[in-house]
Amino acid sequence: MKIIVDRERCVGAGQCVLAAPAVFEQNREDGLVELLRPEPAQDLHEAVTEAELICPSGAIELHS
Repeated sequence: MKIIVDRERCVGAGQCVLAAPAVFEQNREDGLVELLRPEPAQDLHEAVTEAELICPSGAIELHS
């Protein structure tokens, strides 16, 4: 799995961080998403998928 985030689309809701804190973080300056692991380990895939689904702005894109 490869993750792509669109910081311009992000609204800083932080739902991704709550769903997958090992993969996403919020930037301290602007509150927007920061991607910590663009290709997370298999055990994180479920949490990342959840983060994509609950992102209110659709800023997270997953690729197999």
